[in-house]
Amino acid sequence: MSINLVRFDGEHGPRWGVLDGADVLPLPEEYETTADVLADGAAAARALLVGSGAHRMRLAGLRLLHPVPDARILCQGANYRSHMIESGMDPDRAFNILFTKSTASLAGPDDDIVRPGHVRLLDYEVELGIVLGKAITGPVTVTEETLSDYVGAFVVANDVSARDVQLPQGQWYKGKSYRGFCPVGPYLVVPDRDEVARWRDLRLTLSVNGEARQDSLAGDMAFGPAATLTEWSGLELLRVGDLLLTGTPGGVALQPPGALVQRISALLPEDKKWELFVKGQAKSGAYLKPGDRVEAAIRTDDGELDLGVQRNTVR
Repeated sequence: MSINLVRFDGEHGPRWGVLDGADVLPLPEEYETTADVLADGAAAARALLVGSGAHRMRLAGLRLLHPVPDARILCQGANYRSHMIESGMDPDRAFNILFTKSTASLAGPDDDIVRPGHVRLLDYEVELGIVLGKAITGPVTVTEETLSDYVGAFVVANDVSARDVQLPQGQWYKGKSYRGFCPVGPYLVVPDRDEVARWRDLRLTLSVNGEARQDSLAGDMAFGPAATLTEWSGLELLRVGDLLLTGTPGGVALQPPGALVQRISALLPEDKKWELFVKGQAKSGAYLKPGDRVEAAIRTDDGELDLGVQRNTVR
């Protein structure tokens, strides 16, 4: 059975604990790296859960931190068929879009999302995060049968995006990497090996001010984790604890202009085309604005795997 680890703000700095109902059992040791937590920490957590007399803290009284303290962030773009279709792409002809995101964007599951002053088109993207449990130092072929060797944990993530930077400037890294643009957590969910195969059953949901915006099973991915890790292995040295964001379902604020508008805009100078794009998108009420409350969650419908809920307010 999976266990849910949490990283919280302790009296003398960050601490780790394991969730037990509405309580957190603090782990006896301090762990600086995610690799240590996935190895020694997970074993200690399982021992606490089957023991008795462990110290308990109320989860509701803790300030939770993001549970990937030393992660690099690797990302997939437009990886859900529903998101590809709403973006005007053909899922059967798409490439696996890979990019990175700044580690400075990492934030806690309840931290505010701060919209930079120059950003008008602030978007949300709930994503299933996979925390690497095995280093990849060269090209490998990961299969569905060997995927559990490489998955150390699952997490909820929100790939917050400044669309008026990302698209007009062609700056995916910059448009997605402002500080606080990657809330992660609340839990670091360490699955049993046989539970890893249930990644397709995980349902991703996101709402804004209580209005449902995104709702999809992870099985809608065009490129699954095994294929994506195989591709990344030819590009990067991956460490235990690195974080792979696997794309977002349909329902984001960004909606491409219609075919006629796109044909007309193609005739315009580049700067004018993007000026009209931003003006058109700004008319939508779907983009995030200060005061908005964003909730993102991932779990299986039967509740056997529950990655928890993020609650972030836009400032």
